[in-house]
Amino acid sequence: MVPVVALVGRPNVGKSTLFNQLTRTRDALVANLSGLTRDRQYGDGKVGAVPYIVIDTGGISGDESGIDAAMAGQSQTAIEEADIVLLMVDGRAGIQAGDEALVSYLRRKSKPFHLVINKIDGVGEEAALSDFYGFGIDGMHAIAASHNRGISSMMQSVLSDYSQGDESLERSDGGIRVAAIGRPNVGKSTLINRLLGDDRVVVFDEPGTTRDSIYIDFERRGQAYTLIDTAGVRRRKNVRETVEKFSIVKTLKAIADAHVVILLMDAHEGVVEQDLHLLGQCIDAGRGLVIAVNKWDGVDPDERDWIRSELQRRLQFVDYADIHFISALHGTGVGHLYESVGRAYSAAIKSLSTNRLTRILEDAVSTHPPPMVNGRRIKLRYAHAGGQNPPLIVIHGTQTEALPSSYSRYLEKVFRRELELHGTPVKIELRTGDNPFAGRRNKLTGRQVQRKRRLIAHVKKADKKRQNKKRR
Repeated sequence: MVPVVALVGRPNVGKSTLFNQLTRTRDALVANLSGLTRDRQYGDGKVGAVPYIVIDTGGISGDESGIDAAMAGQSQTAIEEADIVLLMVDGRAGIQAGDEALVSYLRRKSKPFHLVINKIDGVGEEAALSDFYGFGIDGMHAIAASHNRGISSMMQSVLSDYSQGDESLERSDGGIRVAAIGRPNVGKSTLINRLLGDDRVVVFDEPGTTRDSIYIDFERRGQAYTLIDTAGVRRRKNVRETVEKFSIVKTLKAIADAHVVILLMDAHEGVVEQDLHLLGQCIDAGRGLVIAVNKWDGVDPDERDWIRSELQRRLQFVDYADIHFISALHGTGVGHLYESVGRAYSAAIKSLSTNRLTRILEDAVSTHPPPMVNGRRIKLRYAHAGGQNPPLIVIHGTQTEALPSSYSRYLEKVFRRELELHGTPVKIELRTGDNPFAGRRNKLTGRQVQRKRRLIAHVKKADKKRQNKKRR
């Protein structure tokens, strides 16, 4: 099996920086701010021929309360899951009370762990290590995570007991990537936990609890999934903290990474402008879409019909997406989301043959021909597939640059209906064939030149006669 390495320690000792170095990504948010990481973040790494899974965790100080207590619970769960624990400390700050408490906790758990002294740049390795010899820990490593110093040799030592080149250690593909997005406090983390059947991410009654995009691999009924929990996105005028700006960037990246997006709305507030903005982001990214209206159990039964009709009216432009009314807290209707996700994913990656696409195009054109432009009919000749996720249909013809957007939408709906592309947007790309005679001038023979001159002279003579008649 793949060894699992958990990074634990007090807040702001450099766990997320080390996580990014080990995974060679920028998946974890990094800033000079204590308590930035709140959920468990998983990533893949490799040292030599040995792959491993690394877990980034929130800081533990020992006196947590409120949301910090939930963060500490996530860190303790990561310790339970891990095969090896890397306890990170700050080499510049020396031994702190929280460090001693963590060493005692890990010893009580009988969990294999190594002490990682970070931030030795500018201090010196021996000076940084001297304070920590009193712990009596054999596995001590001095590193500078921000400069990638000492990390490679540390991981070789940490994973020395694992065989090189073991093919069974390789992880499988993540499968269908599903991102849960929405405004703050609509229940995204609660939904992720309900879909997993586990308290995998921190849930707290406070907007902005989730700050990073958390990728979670799991399998359900033989199908592999990667669930992505994202930070809530508020209107731009309400975003003031730098951390929140970074969180929004990570959310937009998660939309681009996903195959299918679940947009969560609050049933008590209905469709607000920010929901429509997020829908626009999903459509621009071309991702499969499922809409989930959360907190449905708290809506008065007399209001439900009105809310349904209002949603259908305002969301007509995404009529291809399934709408589910759920309660993430109690699990009502959550299981049906998997069906819509699978349908949207299958439609997004469906193979489309040129023959069938061209036949559908011919039927659509014969039923409703394109308009005339400058006295000439726009001709659409044939169509073929240009890509997947989202399905891209390329249509060739003449004067396609003059085709109205309304006719493009008509073609999009015809293709979606005939091909049963449910849950995913369809993109139409129009191409006009090159004129083979463009830029070529016909050279006249001597006889043609003389004939042209006689014709011009005849026309001028006739015009002169007409003018003389008018004067009389």
